[in-house]
Amino acid sequence: MVKEKKPLKGKIPSRRKFFKTAAATGAAATAAVAMPNLALGGGHTTLKMQAAWPSGANIFFEMAGDYAKMVDQMSGGTLKIDLQPVGAVVKTSEIGQAVSSGVLDMGHWVTAYWYGKNPAASLFGTGPSYGMSSQEVMGWMEYGGGRALYEETLAKVGFDYVGFFHMPMPAQPFGWFKKNVTKVSDVKGMKYRTVGLATNVLTAMGMVVRQLPGGEIQPAMKTGLIDAAEFNNPTSDSQFGMQDVSKHYHLGSFHQSQEMFEIPINKKSYNNLSPAHQAILKNAAYAANTDNYFKALVRYSADLSKLMNEHKVNVYQTSDAILSEQLKGWDKVVGDFSGKDPFFKKIIDSQKAYAKRVMKYLLMNQPNYKLAYENEFGPIAKVKI
Repeated sequence: MVKEKKPLKGKIPSRRKFFKTAAATGAAATAAVAMPNLALGGGHTTLKMQAAWPSGANIFFEMAGDYAKMVDQMSGGTLKIDLQPVGAVVKTSEIGQAVSSGVLDMGHWVTAYWYGKNPAASLFGTGPSYGMSSQEVMGWMEYGGGRALYEETLAKVGFDYVGFFHMPMPAQPFGWFKKNVTKVSDVKGMKYRTVGLATNVLTAMGMVVRQLPGGEIQPAMKTGLIDAAEFNNPTSDSQFGMQDVSKHYHLGSFHQSQEMFEIPINKKSYNNLSPAHQAILKNAAYAANTDNYFKALVRYSADLSKLMNEHKVNVYQTSDAILSEQLKGWDKVVGDFSGKDPFFKKIIDSQKAYAKRVMKYLLMNQPNYKLAYENEFGPIAKVKI
């Protein structure tokens, strides 16, 4: 790192000092060329981050920007993030390797996007629930032994980065269908889009699963390449224009009932930062965690209302019959992978132990919030929003 030098107080440097300073400056310039993404100067550092999301009207790119703003504000402008959209430097699937090698300093995506390198990646965001939501999975990450297992998984796939997480996503919808589906037989044989371990779970249910990037989902459904699809939430789904290809939207599903953003940071870039800047990158993720969740609840509910009232989309809760079959699918997938991979089983065992204790307390302690809601507004299915 290049440290700021104190200004000379009215003194004229000697010839020897002048050349000594010039040599030091040249060495610093050489170091900057060797690490092009880490822009240094005047006590300021800029890190290049590429997201897996397009710029413009995209709430995920906006949330990545929220994190970048928090880093800027918390550092007093001395640490900045140059946020780039999907494809600006590398393809989405290449973000992890690009961060590891130093082509990028940082990324913004989800662990399911490197599921192809090791299925265990999906357990840090899109794994089985065991009663946990994203909030509890993030609790397991930080206080239940999950972080050490995550770092072990990174090492197994050859990723050389430090990772932080933010934004505990609400359960993802089962998605968009050409009709209301209530029975398992209604979805068998359907060509369906999802990612991560959810592909295995829904395949076990008899669905024909295809993994497609977010931007390809709506066109694929429009042309009939797929019959049904999920992405993430009412805001993102409406931004993709899913309401133009389907009028049947099923909320709440166990195929991806918990997920969060991963922020990978190149280890060399991270280690070259001051302890204060390292702490800011970590704690800004915690701050964005809360802020993004609050924003999501407001925006997702408002956009669900628009889908229902302006676009005449029929919204349903996914049936218990389908949810139960999803859980059976998870049991099969977890059993198959655990039987083949002791490390996968090690992560699952850790999650189960955490969920068994924490969720017993949480589920027994939580009152029936639906009862309170319906006491005020009436049956939830009939409430107009």
